[in-house]
Amino acid sequence: MMNIGIFTKTFERPTLGETLDAIQAHRLASVQLNLSSAGLPNMPDQITADQTAHIRQAFAARKMTIAALSGTFNMIHPDHAIRRKGMQQLQVLAEASQALGTSLITLSTGTRNPHNMWHGHPDNSTPEAWLDLIESLREAVMIAEAAGVTLAFEPEVSNVVDTAHKARLLLDEIGSQHLKVVMDGANLFRRGELSRMSAILDEAFALLGPDIVLAHAKDLDRDGEAGNLAAGKGILDYARYIQLLERSGYTGALVLHGLSEEEVPGCVQFLQQWVR
Repeated sequence: MMNIGIFTKTFERPTLGETLDAIQAHRLASVQLNLSSAGLPNMPDQITADQTAHIRQAFAARKMTIAALSGTFNMIHPDHAIRRKGMQQLQVLAEASQALGTSLITLSTGTRNPHNMWHGHPDNSTPEAWLDLIESLREAVMIAEAAGVTLAFEPEVSNVVDTAHKARLLLDEIGSQHLKVVMDGANLFRRGELSRMSAILDEAFALLGPDIVLAHAKDLDRDGEAGNLAAGKGILDYARYIQLLERSGYTGALVLHGLSEEEVPGCVQFLQQWVR
């Protein structure tokens, strides 16, 4: 059965322990961890053994789990030096993941937009962008295989992989069991596609269902952009989304994000009506 989780960055507290206590107060026991919640950079250049032990102990003391570790960087950034830096930092995360208590790292497939990795760019649809993504992911998967972890990317309208169809092509081209999918129903609708919500969701799960290793829960109010509303505050067909997750056999965390701390109680209650 699915369980409800949340991004640690939803809560701003001075220490990781206080952040986890705030999450636990909402009866949530699973998180997607951004290392900034533990006083480190999102993508650190190094993680010491003492730091990993401290994080692991904070979770163990509260009987909480890390469903995934955030490892997003712009995999097709126009500046090769920025890509190289991100890959080095991904290796740091991968090598620390098992010690932290998780084997899943989330990725973004990236954008040619040099200023914001969550904004689209006309060149995202070029063959060159796709080839750069393949090159980056082949290296990332080698890192994951060596570290014994799984990478999971998210189809998202502003990134180079902006449809479930492209996500399927990517999985098949890379061909590694160390590369899987994060499903977020609010991120799948390109401009003009909201009227086909049921068909878009059905197709996404038909193509990607067996490869989903993490699910996100937020909402949207328009197509052509990634959703940025709290779950239940927009127009995503949650009944269908949850049903499709269940039918796919997914039993992991349904991770809330894109919400304020004040919205957490209402969003948890909203998801509880769907997650049996």
